[in-house]
Amino acid sequence: MLQSHFFGQSNVTYRTDFPSKPVVQFNYTGTAPNNTNVSNATRAVVLPFNTTVEVVLQDTSIIGAESHPLHLHGFNFFVVGQGFGNFDQNKDPAKFNLVDPVERNTIGVPAGGWVAIRFLADNPGVWFMHCHLEIHTSWGLRMAWIVQDGPQPNQKLPPPPADLPKC
Repeated sequence: MLQSHFFGQSNVTYRTDFPSKPVVQFNYTGTAPNNTNVSNATRAVVLPFNTTVEVVLQDTSIIGAESHPLHLHGFNFFVVGQGFGNFDQNKDPAKFNLVDPVERNTIGVPAGGWVAIRFLADNPGVWFMHCHLEIHTSWGLRMAWIVQDGPQPNQKLPPPPADLPKC
């Protein structure tokens, strides 16, 4: 993906239509639906340089509630909120810690709960976010963030080495 991004060939290897909200919404910590409408595709979120990103990571009971150690490459993030049950967009953000949140690059999403994180997309490139339980990564608990170049020379993705084998 990194080579495709650098050489402007994204339409060949991945799509940039990663959904900003769950495609199918349901009671994530209750009885899971019979059809979760899972699809297999390579999709990424494209972020302009210096974008502030907030993500709510929600555990589900699809196979069974379980803690997920989620890791983000290329960035540290701030843990601004966490709780049990389903994240409530109308109530939970009012309880976020925006004064002195913990800084991490890996966070355990609690079994039957959620975590809200924030980070500044100031590191150009393609960055992997995934569950550290390897079997969960193979089930699709992974994604990629593409951070576009910034305006300054030191804010641009450097070219790959000349001797790097092509994919």
